[in-house]
Order: sequence, then structure tokens, then C-alpha cells
Amino acid sequence: MDIALLVKITSKAWSLKILSLLHSGVPGRQAPLIAATEASRSSFAASLEHLGKLGLLERNPGHGHPLRPEFRLTQDGKIAAAMAHRILELVPEDPDFSIVRRSWVVPVLALTEKPKRFSIIKAGLGTITDRALSQSLYMLEDQEWLKRDFDLSERRPFPTYLAINRGEKISKAAGLHS
Repeated sequence: MDIALLVKITSKAWSLKILSLLHSGVPGRQAPLIAATEASRSSFAASLEHLGKLGLLERNPGHGHPLRPEFRLTQDGKIAAAMAHRILELVPEDPDFSIVRRSWVVPVLALTEKPKRFSIIKAGLGTITDRALSQSLYMLEDQEWLKRDFDLSERRPFPTYLAINRGEKISKAAGLHS
């Protein structure tokens, strides 16, 4: 999976959870998925529609009601769902899961498997603002999922960021470097 797709998937709060649930065998109907995600109907619907637009979900022809369709994973969706399942297995508790649901958390961790400068992380994420990246880095550092060090090898020292602890496991589960 590439970083651009990971950024798109994680831009909606419940996308990873929906993919993970479908991977683990939860029926692709809205009622069981909503109950399992514990999301509001509107945010669930937005995430479901988003996954369809990304080509990761499709309506299951011949199943479900026209007003309550059944969904299934596409071939690309199966790959993304396996990745989502690996990530969410690492954060079963709600406080950690609520952090992973944030838009930039998983992509930032995926890019920091090795020490990276702020500018390199920003370039890898494309559309992220400096403020959003800074907030994500600080939050992940407070959570002890990311470590900030200073590279003193150059004339002007600069900070580098590296995924550690659970952040390192999430980075590997995202599968960008495998």
C-alpha cells in the first residue's frame, strides 16, 4: 500500500474500523457494521461512502435491499482491510483507538519507521499543513508512540522523529516498508 492511499483511507474517522470489521467477517450490511463500530449514523455513512469512492468497497449484487444494501470488499479493499485489521489489533482499548482514528496519526507513524525530519514527513504526506503535522507529532510524542531526537551532525541541529513502542508496531502494521 502506498502512503497516498493510506492518507485517503484515514481521512475519515471510521474507515479503518469498517475495513477491519469486514476483514474479520462482520456482515457487510449497515446495521451490523454500525453496531460494531459504535459510530454515529452520519459519520458511519460518510466513511462508508468514502471507502466506496476509493474503490475499496462495492455493493454486493443480488444481496441486500435497495435502501439497505450489502457491501463487500474489492480486491484492493481486501489488502487495505488486512492492513486495517493489523493496526486495530494493536489498539483494542478505546483511548488508544480514538487516537488512531485521527486523520494523520497512522500516516505519520507509517512514515517514521526510520528517523525523519519534519520537512521529509510533510513532503511524504503531501496535503498536510504545518500546524496539523506539528499537532500530530506533539500528540504522538505525549502518547510515547513517537520519539523526538536532535541530529547534531549538521551545522544547525534539527529534530528527527521516530516511531517507538506501540507507534513502531502500528508503523510496521501499516505495511509501507514491507
